[in-house]
Amino acid sequence: MAKLTQFTAPRYWLTWLGIALLRLIAFLPFKPGLALGRFIGISLYHLLPKRRYIAEVNTTLCFPELNKDQQKQFVKKVFADNGIGVVETAWAFWSNKKSLLNKTTYVDLKLIDQALEQGKGLILLGGHYSTLDLGGALFSLKGYPLVSMYRRHNNPLMEEIICRGRSSWSDPIERKQLRQIVRKLRNNHIVWYGPDQDFGRKNAVFVPFFKQTAATITATSKMVRLNDSPILCLRQRRNDDDSGYTISVAPIEGFPSGDETEDARLMNLAIEQAVRQAPSQYMWVHRRFKTQPDQQLNPYQQR
Repeated sequence: MAKLTQFTAPRYWLTWLGIALLRLIAFLPFKPGLALGRFIGISLYHLLPKRRYIAEVNTTLCFPELNKDQQKQFVKKVFADNGIGVVETAWAFWSNKKSLLNKTTYVDLKLIDQALEQGKGLILLGGHYSTLDLGGALFSLKGYPLVSMYRRHNNPLMEEIICRGRSSWSDPIERKQLRQIVRKLRNNHIVWYGPDQDFGRKNAVFVPFFKQTAATITATSKMVRLNDSPILCLRQRRNDDDSGYTISVAPIEGFPSGDETEDARLMNLAIEQAVRQAPSQYMWVHRRFKTQPDQQLNPYQQR
């Protein structure tokens, strides 16, 4: 890891301020932390019109059954839950995660044990939920050897902080380091992988996600083939009554199918089923549908 003393230039000062605030937030007890998170989220709803617009487009596309008022309330809840996600990330990086153990329910982890008995590691299909890092930290409390794949951050200081934070409960590996990932699988480790973002056309196929055409990378199928590793879907959510968290795993029926396009469809379906357990806790502020077969159909282009 890099020395933090190398990030002293003025361009990093605002980042340091944000990190300092997160470190303070990490000391908050559970209920006050949730309350602050909601306040952060609703504030960002008003302060970030571009992100609000993206969430509004995604809500219109993926939840057409909601009327206009319901959609507006849903978007506000998305921001509130993602604001809580800021606090949860601070807890994941710097708090004593074991303090949340009695607030966490684990479901069907026996599927993890059964998969690891094969000795070929396990690919854990994840998603970009607001509980992203805290969910991984809570999962790791069960003692499983966990590798978290991630996309490198554009800010070198944030890259260092994120890696340090995730290192407290996993072995973070940049998603392009395939040799390291295969080595971990051969050593019977669990590799968490979240392919549910739009990475463009390269190595992608177009398959449905919430009945919308979504560019979906095929790397998941390739990773399964590299070591013949089993795959399960990780589901994580904050309980509706704010009592704690539920971490569960589920099989992905029919995966691998032998066809990368069908595999991508099954993967999106598995993530969608997980999202529907707590829809507003997903990161709908991302442009999931920006890459389309016909780019004139990009839904985020304001006309």
